[in-house]
Amino acid sequence: MDRAAIIELVRGLDPVDPIQLRITADISPAQRILTAMNARAFAMAAFRGALRRRFPQMPVAELNMRVLTHFTNVRWKRE
Repeated sequence: MDRAAIIELVRGLDPVDPIQLRITADISPAQRILTAMNARAFAMAAFRGALRRRFPQMPVAELNMRVLTHFTNVRWKRE
């Protein structure tokens, strides 16, 4: 990959956080995965709560499918 392609690839990415890199380097791979899974669960719960407040009458099944659709490749056809 040439330099121009690399520059284009990283354009718009946030700068590297050296403190976060140091923290990440000091924990085990299993702990890194667990941390990422906890962050994802938190984001999903926050999104679910926002949907619940915005659409209080939405059935739970539809709410859950909207969360899954937002965070995964799951696609859902309404009938």
